Amino acid sequence: MQFWSGAAFMEASEALAVARMLDEAGFDGVICADHLIYPRNLTSPYPSPTGRPMWSPDTAWPDSWVLIGAMASITRRLRFSNAVYVAPARPLLEVAKQVATASVISEGRVSLAVGAGWMREEFDLMGQDFGNRGKRLDEMIPALRALWQGGWVSWSCRYYQVPELMLEPHPTTPVPILCGGESEVALRRAARLCDGWVGTAYAWDDAVGYVQKLTALRREYGRQDEPFEIMLALLEMPSVDLYRRAEDLGITAVMCAPWAGTQDVQAGDGGSSKAVTQPGDRYRASIERFAETVIEKCR
Repeated sequence: MQFWSGAAFMEASEALAVARMLDEAGFDGVICADHLIYPRNLTSPYPSPTGRPMWSPDTAWPDSWVLIGAMASITRRLRFSNAVYVAPARPLLEVAKQVATASVISEGRVSLAVGAGWMREEFDLMGQDFGNRGKRLDEMIPALRALWQGGWVSWSCRYYQVPELMLEPHPTTPVPILCGGESEVALRRAARLCDGWVGTAYAWDDAVGYVQKLTALRREYGRQDEPFEIMLALLEMPSVDLYRRAEDLGITAVMCAPWAGTQDVQAGDGGSSKAVTQPGDRYRASIERFAETVIEKCR
């Protein structure tokens, strides 16, 4: 079982320090979230019962690949991915270049987890078609793999035409591509085109349902024997037994926030009487405690 933590809703100035702590504590990876902007007049419905985002307009969303590059430069073994990166809101070559560069400077420690997105305003501002974003994402996935091969590369299909060119630096090892989303279309995209699936947070029974659905779809597409990552968060009390059952089910990675439900971060002192003197210090006690009581016992 892999243990990943996230950088969403964290102070951007603290993310680098926290990444180093996670690396030293034995976590496997860090998830970066993605949004470009928050429009004054938001008309796109957020996929939730309320139809509105749970975060405020001034919430910071650091660029995923700038942040990943910075975190990779100060860590040794930590891996990096997204939950999720709205790839079709960007031009194909921009995505290819950013991810390839991050892969090279991290020495292969990145994967790309894509989603179709929900905010039309972001697509409009970037000059990308919102209406066909899903179909373009289906084509973007194999196009990225083609463009990352090195040497003279090209791509020509319905939505993207790239003449022969060199895109350097190119990844020296394949970059895994995962897909997020809970719709039938998204689950089928993951099972048919991707190296894995990234979910959100679920109660146990719901997690079981998604794993079973993905297993059935992979069998339908003849991919049941290929490696496949399933990453999600569990809305259950963390325990060694829980994560062993999750691994037996087919979940390969769990997203966790070790400080959730503790007084460490709220207290602002990392759970100790020592005053915070460095960015991210308030997260340290929770990270180290989770590593000692859960991660080490799962390995």
